[in-house]
Amino acid sequence: MTLSLPIDPEANRLLERNPLALLIGMVLDQQIPMEKAFSSPYVLTQRLGHEPDARELAEHDPEALVEIFARPPALHRFPKAMAARVQEVCRALVDRYDGDAARLWSDATDGRELLRRVADLPGFGKQKAQIFVALLGKRYDVRPEGWREAAGGYGEADAYRSVADITDPESLRRVREYKQQMKAAAKAAKA
Repeated sequence: MTLSLPIDPEANRLLERNPLALLIGMVLDQQIPMEKAFSSPYVLTQRLGHEPDARELAEHDPEALVEIFARPPALHRFPKAMAARVQEVCRALVDRYDGDAARLWSDATDGRELLRRVADLPGFGKQKAQIFVALLGKRYDVRPEGWREAAGGYGEADAYRSVADITDPESLRRVREYKQQMKAAAKAAKA
């Protein structure tokens, strides 16, 4: 099982085989549709002409990276901020995991450690970290002991709350409905 979004099949294949691409997709998954967020790593590889590694992105000229992110169609609605965020995450990967994104999860001894490692990345709060832990567990068979508990409600087997739960058009519809309900509830709570 892997991520199955209604995006270019090559973009899905990149997410399957390239841990850094998957992580970048998760970094970008805010304030834009998830299809856009998770297809942007593929567009980035096209613009660079190859699949970058974390070290390359960490050391990339920041202004040049912003230009790559901002080129129409932009990789994110906030290309400058998200180019910087991706670069920060890549620097953390270089500093902590020798640039190997997969070591973020492959070396984790249990779900709590996995959640802590993800939450320690720039731009990953508790909720985003829990969603990524759920995504790794549900779609990529990264299941250290306690991963479901660490992922909170996102780790529940029959949940339809996040990108971790999308396997087909029906599950995508259910996740969208859940997100709409959560937005409506948050709006009502503010009123």
